[in-house]
Amino acid sequence: MASATRPTVGFIGLGIMGRPMARNLLRAGHPLIVHDVVAGPVADLVAEGAAVAASPRDVAAACDVLITMLPDSPQVEDVYLGDGGALEAARPGWLAIDMSSIAPRVARAVAARATATGADMLDAPVSGGEPGAIAGTLSIMVGGSEAAFDRARPLLGVLGRTIVHVGPAGAGQVVKLCNQVVVAVVIEAVAEALVLGTKAGVEPERIVDVLQGGLAATKVLEVRGPNMLAGRYEPGFRANLHLKDLRNALELAREAGVVVPAAAGVEQLMQRLRIAGRGDLDHSALVTVLEELAGARVCDGPAGPG
Repeated sequence: MASATRPTVGFIGLGIMGRPMARNLLRAGHPLIVHDVVAGPVADLVAEGAAVAASPRDVAAACDVLITMLPDSPQVEDVYLGDGGALEAARPGWLAIDMSSIAPRVARAVAARATATGADMLDAPVSGGEPGAIAGTLSIMVGGSEAAFDRARPLLGVLGRTIVHVGPAGAGQVVKLCNQVVVAVVIEAVAEALVLGTKAGVEPERIVDVLQGGLAATKVLEVRGPNMLAGRYEPGFRANLHLKDLRNALELAREAGVVVPAAAGVEQLMQRLRIAGRGDLDHSALVTVLEELAGARVCDGPAGPG
């Protein structure tokens, strides 16, 4: 199944993030078997040299290491635990790496089921968005055993630049939710500042120049600020997915007995964005909610993608 130096990799979930990640593994020389409910991305990767399997179980049976990149907890449970799921083919020596962003409790439960078969499982969510997935520069936070992490490290090195083992099963998802809280709150703060300054009569481009030169400088402003200035929100990371992450963060906070008022407030604004029919836009489109509340626009350009 595996070559002398490269294990056969299965990849399930070929969306905005998954497709370029799978492509990077293929270009690195790994035999690759793919599966997705959408035919287009599968066909693209098959044309580049990947093989295809009809079900998660079939992918798992044919690979040494399975990587999944799925939208949310229900899809992860279905792919691993459902009829024809991957764990039906799990076995000693087999490794699963779930790189989805899901609830930590689900990550722990699926890992326990995998461990019961003699297999290993890691939760390894990522940060860096579509550009990081394309460039192979993602930040990857990994939960699971040290032995499984050591085995996965060469594969993860194809996909990311910062790769940190953060603790046992579920810990990767905890750290990812911490990351998503910070990103969401900073996006809201940037949007709030730009709407405030613009309505008060200052050109938003000047505001950005000043903020990026001082203590307020952030990666969020660097990467997502141009979206807000141009009024264009083609999805690099969909607002609906960030809303899902915030809901998972609030659930974790309740479980842990932690108060997260800023995250709760941004979750409500993201919910308003979804209700307005803009949940499939980039999460930087959060600025449009604040624009509506203020009766002001940061830019005079187009609203939304296109």
